[in-house]
Amino acid sequence: MKQTNNLHRRKDEGREDLIGENPVGDMGQIIFALLFTVVWILDTFFLKYTIFLNRHFSLAVRIPLGVILLLLSGYLARTGLSIVFGEEREKPEVIRKRVFGIVRHPVYLSEILLYLGFLMFSLSLYAAAVWIFAIFFLHRISRYEEGLLLSHFGEEYRKYMNEVPMWIPLFRKK
Repeated sequence: MKQTNNLHRRKDEGREDLIGENPVGDMGQIIFALLFTVVWILDTFFLKYTIFLNRHFSLAVRIPLGVILLLLSGYLARTGLSIVFGEEREKPEVIRKRVFGIVRHPVYLSEILLYLGFLMFSLSLYAAAVWIFAIFFLHRISRYEEGLLLSHFGEEYRKYMNEVPMWIPLFRKK
C-alpha cells in the first residue's frame, strides 16, 4: 500500500479520493473480531461460565432484538462501505449522503451492533467485556481518522462534526 506519510496510509493505491485511516485499524478490528468470536462461542456453548443472565431474559425478546441488530449492522456496513469504496470521486470530499448523514462512522457502528446482536443470543459476560474493549478501540481509531479529516478538510469537516453525531443517531428536523 502506498504511504502518504508516516502517520497514515491510503486504503487503495489508485484512490486519491480517500484521505486515510488509522494504521492499526484493520488489524485491530480483525483481532477483536476473532477474539469476540472465540470468547462468545467458548462461553456460550462449552464453558458456560458467564451466561447465567440468559435465565433472566426471555429468548422471545432476545432473539428478535438480536436479529434486528444484525440486520441493521449489515445494512450500515454494506451501505457505508459501498459509498466509501464503491464510488470513486474526482477528489476527496466530506461524505454526507445516506448513512453518513445519520452518523459519522456507520461502518464502525455496524461492527459494534454486530457484536451486540450476537450478545443478545447469549448474554456472555466474557464476550460483553471484549465488546466493551472493542468499542473503546473503535472510538480511538475513529478519533484518529477524524483528526486526518480535520487536517485535510478543516472547517468543512468541523461543520459536519457539529451537524452529524459520531455514534448515536439524532433524528430531528433540519
